[in-house]
Amino acid sequence: MERLSEEQIEKELEAVPDWKRLDEKWIARKYRFKDFLNGVRFVDQIAEYAEEKQHHPFISIDYKAVTLKISSWQMKGLTDLDFEMVNHFDELYDKAAK
Repeated sequence: MERLSEEQIEKELEAVPDWKRLDEKWIARKYRFKDFLNGVRFVDQIAEYAEEKQHHPFISIDYKAVTLKISSWQMKGLTDLDFEMVNHFDELYDKAAK
C-alpha cells in the first residue's frame, strides 16, 4: 500500500463528489437519515466492513447524521484502500433505509 500522489487523489475525489478533503491526510462525508436508528444500523454495517478490512474510519453519530472520516495512518495520507472503502460506504448508504 502506497500513499497516493496529489494527482491521484484529485482523480479519485472526482469519482466520489460527496467526499471532501479536510487536509492533506483526510477525506470525510456526512450521511443523513430519516431517523436515528437508520443511522445506527448504517454504522453497524460500516463497522463490520471496516473490521473485515482491518481499516477503520472515524465515525461520528449526531442524531440523524453520520459522519465518516478516513485516512491511512501508516502511510500518513490517503491510499487506494481509503478510496476502496469510501466507495463501499457509499454503496451501503445507497442501499440503506434513509
